Amino acid sequence: MPPRVLPTALATVGALGAASAAWGIGVERFLFTVRHHTVRLLEPGTAPIRVLHLSDMHLAPWQRRRREWVAKLASLRPDLVIDTGDNFGHPAALPAIRAALGPFAGTPGVHVHGSNDIWAPSPRNPFRYFLGPSEKAHDEALLDTAGLDAFLGGDLGWSALNNDSAAIEVRGHRLRFIGTDDPHHDLDDWDALDETRAALPDGELTIGVTHAPYRRVLDAFMDRGADMIFAGHTHGGQVRVPGFGALVANCDIPLKQSRGLSTWSHGGRDIPLNVSAGLGHSIYAPIRFACAPEVSLITLAPRR
Repeated sequence: MPPRVLPTALATVGALGAASAAWGIGVERFLFTVRHHTVRLLEPGTAPIRVLHLSDMHLAPWQRRRREWVAKLASLRPDLVIDTGDNFGHPAALPAIRAALGPFAGTPGVHVHGSNDIWAPSPRNPFRYFLGPSEKAHDEALLDTAGLDAFLGGDLGWSALNNDSAAIEVRGHRLRFIGTDDPHHDLDDWDALDETRAALPDGELTIGVTHAPYRRVLDAFMDRGADMIFAGHTHGGQVRVPGFGALVANCDIPLKQSRGLSTWSHGGRDIPLNVSAGLGHSIYAPIRFACAPEVSLITLAPRR
């Protein structure tokens, strides 16, 4: 190898890395996107349902652009909102969360906790994710989970599905929802969920809602008759390799299903699974690359 080739190659790689970091930190993490999908699950001839799937806002008090963008989503006039958790990005973020989600008051909704609705974020080594799902020391500062739940349930009227269930009528459809508290820290309690699920009236669809899409959770939803599942947590990998995809998912879901609408198979059945790549990031890792922040607007439509 000629003596100048290696330094030139290293300089090129360094320049590409610096440019990618500058893009991910300075540009892409602000390119908020609405992903549109149609899923045909409803009875023929019935009204469609527009579902806005929000996840992983990780809001901090100073993040005005993200807060205002979420608030403007109310102009889409969804029939239902599903919030799959990690709303907090900072201990003082509750007023920002109120400002972002306040315009959805009066729109039916459901929500579950992620770990960042319970424990405050902390610095961590990003390379640790290559060794497996992250761990959290439970001596970290507790967030105002009670205040969040009071706002989501009291002010917005959304049903909490943390190891709980609910029946909601939307556009003439009777929907059954079953959900878990954050599985990433083993807070899912299926016995508690089953107690409430047994009392639910019959519905046209059963929808599973969770924060972290671990395989055990997705399979358990299907064992309980779920017709579709919504989750978040993965950030879509947050930093993806173009042409390859996510390198990590922070749970055991297959990497190819760490973002977007796919099919989950279990027990001889196939159902739609939507994993939102989410809107935010930890304040200690303010970057997204080849993985723009997103929400999903999913139209549940009649079967042909």
